[in-house]
Amino acid sequence: MRTIPKVALLIETSRGYGRALLRGIVRYARLHGPWSFYLTPADFRQVLPRMEQWGGTGIIARVETPEVARQIVASRLPTVCLDLNAEQLDDHNPLAQMGEIHPDADGTARLAADHLIERGFRHFAFVGVGGDRPWSDQRQAAFVARLGERGFTCHQYRPPRRRSDLPYVDGRQWGREEDRLGRWLVGLPRPLGLMACNDDRGRQVLEACRTHSIRVGEEIAVVGVDNDELLCEMADPPLSSVALNAERGGFEAARLLDDYMAGRVRGPRRLLVEPLHVVTRSSTDVVALEDAEVARALRFIREHACTNTFQVDDVIRQGALSRRTLEIRFRRALRRSVQDEIERVRLERVKRLLAESDAPVTRLAELTGFNTASYMGLVFRRQTGKTPRQYRTWVRSR
Repeated sequence: MRTIPKVALLIETSRGYGRALLRGIVRYARLHGPWSFYLTPADFRQVLPRMEQWGGTGIIARVETPEVARQIVASRLPTVCLDLNAEQLDDHNPLAQMGEIHPDADGTARLAADHLIERGFRHFAFVGVGGDRPWSDQRQAAFVARLGERGFTCHQYRPPRRRSDLPYVDGRQWGREEDRLGRWLVGLPRPLGLMACNDDRGRQVLEACRTHSIRVGEEIAVVGVDNDELLCEMADPPLSSVALNAERGGFEAARLLDDYMAGRVRGPRRLLVEPLHVVTRSSTDVVALEDAEVARALRFIREHACTNTFQVDDVIRQGALSRRTLEIRFRRALRRSVQDEIERVRLERVKRLLAESDAPVTRLAELTGFNTASYMGLVFRRQTGKTPRQYRTWVRSR
């Protein structure tokens, strides 16, 4: 009879990213198990002695401290780690010989930067967290690099040093830091597009803005990462965020651990949690353009583009400019035509629906303003290199 794997999970359960990873792990276990789990968000030093009694066979863990690292290495159990830092990934570190999974910083920052640029922002900032948080540093570097590719620079917040025994969202630390962050924000040029390293940090930026009378939606737009729906919706205003395919990441992490435990693979393997899209909420649902007529037209397009009968003439009628003048000013401000923007908004909606629903392609054409499914498919393939059905298969396999 097959021995049931007994797997310890040291993954935070208080945030959406950790819960999504767990959902993916459980889904893999249901399909390929059964597995027995030891779930603990607590100190791993208390877990391993119990695992020895329990007969644990594998570990998926976030390695927060050197002590946890020593315990994991000493266990000699197959392990997949979450978000190892540069020191832990050094060839001489035993953790570097284990499996590891981390979010795709480049893809995540690219989505956030493009989201803000598309809204007309020309001034940008990044707010990360202090301490040894490689995922924050990686997202910051990638955000700055992407802006550089598009011809922009980025203001970068330097968090104060934190006590090593305090988590980065600790209330005592934040109470001391809020005024410092707020004063830094006050001194930046506006309108400003800002990326926070995750949703927790994004909510803190919004709090600092409120405390220092910075108007979110007029003077600043903020986008976070992880799309923790509860946190984002509770923010004031609701926080836009980059959604990560964490459930798929958890599934692949469990698959890798299963391969380790069965002896099918050996040595280090690196997995990426890929970003999906930006979930737009009030914190970035703005248009930051000096040209008021173009800003009005852009806002009108985003509100109405997915209406079946919507076309460029509708945009012209709602404004005070001739078609030629609007097209010239539109291209000057956004480097694309009015029709390009209509199709871009529609295609982004199609992508979201393909990823999140099972509606047939013909229904998606109706919901996104395309006259026919064939025309939608033609435009979609021209822009993405895939048919809508190919894209749906691709995005769900990531």
